[in-house]
Amino acid sequence: MSREGSRARSLPRRIGRYAMLGTAGLTVCAVVVAAVLGVGSWWWGRRDDAKARMSTSGPYEASLGSVRSHPLPGWFRNAKFGVMLHWGPYSVPGFAPVGRTFADMLREDYGHAVTRSPYAEDYANQIKDPGSPTAAFHRERYGNAGYADLAREFERGLDAWDPEAWAKAFRDSGASYVVLTAKYADGYSLWPTEVRNPHAPEFHSTRDLVGELARAVRARGMRFGLYYSGGVDWTFHPAVVETLGDYAFGPYAEGYPEYAEAQVRELIERYEPDLLWNDIGWPTGQQRLNALLADYYNTVPDGVVNDRWETASFLREVIGLGPVRWIFDQVMRQVLAEPGAAERVTTPPDVPHSDFRTPEYTGFDTSSSMEPHECSAPEHRPEYAGSARTRCWTRCSPDRSHRSWRSRPSETAGV
Repeated sequence: MSREGSRARSLPRRIGRYAMLGTAGLTVCAVVVAAVLGVGSWWWGRRDDAKARMSTSGPYEASLGSVRSHPLPGWFRNAKFGVMLHWGPYSVPGFAPVGRTFADMLREDYGHAVTRSPYAEDYANQIKDPGSPTAAFHRERYGNAGYADLAREFERGLDAWDPEAWAKAFRDSGASYVVLTAKYADGYSLWPTEVRNPHAPEFHSTRDLVGELARAVRARGMRFGLYYSGGVDWTFHPAVVETLGDYAFGPYAEGYPEYAEAQVRELIERYEPDLLWNDIGWPTGQQRLNALLADYYNTVPDGVVNDRWETASFLREVIGLGPVRWIFDQVMRQVLAEPGAAERVTTPPDVPHSDFRTPEYTGFDTSSSMEPHECSAPEHRPEYAGSARTRCWTRCSPDRSHRSWRSRPSETAGV
């Protein structure tokens, strides 16, 4: 037998052995990764759960079963129409690029989707991208002024703000409830918070805008709720946020979970909001969130919470690592190019507990019944970006179903 013939016959066997070794190696890698994620998740969960604390006593306890037992209050079941206000320093310029929706941006320019989206309230982040339309507008209008300068201008204009006039306009419109943005992702607080931000200690209103509007709204028989951006706060993440990976998994400075939790507890204790509307996600684990929601229900028994409380986890921290986040973005860039994918990704995922749903960019032609803790409500993000002040519509029927409408420019006056 020739040497060449022997080599030819042994080649398939060698390829087979290499393939087996490769498969075994991949299996070992998969087992190691699974073990690391499993152990890491267990360790992360134990450490985070140990920080769960309740400050109230009452019928609700820090368990998922307990908060899920909360019944939907009659006032919300019968509420047909509500007003949500995005109002803050971003209302001074009131600018965002128009012509393309956020879903369009995800499909067509994923690498700059967040800095060039049609959201006026994202102004603070968008001006960090020097190539964005918002940055160009800011240079032309304000020169070298920073976002903190806009906050000071916002505060100077508050002399012209009349919460009584706002409340009257809302009541005259037929609204049953009003939800105010207490703190958006820009990190500016619309109340004189005693929870100091270590990165921007004075970045809050010295006038109690939350309290004044709450009193005016409630005096006219309406319910009052508060929005809080728990998942995003750019004062704890100074780098520009451009992609979904940056937005959802970008690393935050140490102490943000404690800061966000302390601020929301302050809002609950001080203002007892009838609606507690979190956005983007929540920076603690589920057990700490259970304790927070139990305290809320004990404080406001007929209050309701929305569904944007996707909690933090060890896996989310892993995805937040630079190389892993880069891989996530490359995958998302391909996925979102598929028809309809960009619209689906903006709908909040199911969470263990909520009193109502808030689908993003979603409309319904027919009503659909929901489970007791999942009565639906509409999106709050505006497609119209010519003004930072918007008004949204909700209709919830007595059988806990809903229809939702797009938002449009508000007719109410603002600073």
